[in-house]
Amino acid sequence: MSGIDNYTKSKKLGEGTYAVVYLGTQISTNREVAIKEIKTEGFKDGLDMSAIREVKYLQEIKHPNVIELIDVFSDSKQNLNLVLEVLPSDLEKILRDKNIVIGGVDVKRWLLMLLRGVYHCHRNGILHRDLKPNNLLMDRLGNLKIADFGLARCLSQPDEKLTSNVVTRWYRAPELLFGARHYTGAVDVWAVGTIFAEMMLRTPYLPGSDDANQLVITIQALGTPTEEMWPGVSHLPLYNNLTIYPVPTRNELRRRFAAASDNALTLLEGMMILNPSKRWTCEQALMSTYFVEEPTP
Repeated sequence: MSGIDNYTKSKKLGEGTYAVVYLGTQISTNREVAIKEIKTEGFKDGLDMSAIREVKYLQEIKHPNVIELIDVFSDSKQNLNLVLEVLPSDLEKILRDKNIVIGGVDVKRWLLMLLRGVYHCHRNGILHRDLKPNNLLMDRLGNLKIADFGLARCLSQPDEKLTSNVVTRWYRAPELLFGARHYTGAVDVWAVGTIFAEMMLRTPYLPGSDDANQLVITIQALGTPTEEMWPGVSHLPLYNNLTIYPVPTRNELRRRFAAASDNALTLLEGMMILNPSKRWTCEQALMSTYFVEEPTP
């Protein structure tokens, strides 16, 4: 049995502009699945580019920390249906639920899983470009999986101009805020750094109210990039007449993140270096001594 005949849809789990997610069953295995039905009407060429990207990249990636794409089929209305594993919660819901106690070991475990998933994407030439707690889904055992590859792109064309209007605002790296059209996996690492900070604080670290405000609160918190620390930054399209704020000292960071160890702060600083070419890679982050100190994940 294959395609549409192998699935039943029951209750609606969520709805966006172009897609509805249902709880479903794979008849041949009796497995519970999530079915993301992507509507084709409203697109003059048939399908939204983000749907095509999502299928393409999820078919290429198999990893314990990336959501599993089980199957793809089209229905009688020519809608594209993505069959995905069911994940009952996401990191955002868990961080906002004040009834859930989150310890240092949980933060470390989730960060380790997130970095392993992003490292696997980067190693396979895929840039996610929309990492945020809402896109990090959780299974019942507390395993974290990266979802929503609708904004993902290949890392393989270094000369290609990309849009800077990616990544949800609060998780957007400074090079994107300055309008850079060429960027690397460093934008994903910055997003991971902001998520790490959010896990420790249990509230968003840099919640800008609009794009201009996002830049202001980012440089207030982390310092204003200068030509000395980031050669070429002043030539980026949106860099102009910035107030100069100093990079925070270790003591200031320690006051902000009172429960964090020195190794945790070093890792956070590494993932949030303003100059993207000096920012730590996923590989460097995974080698951090934070992951081997007590408590071990």
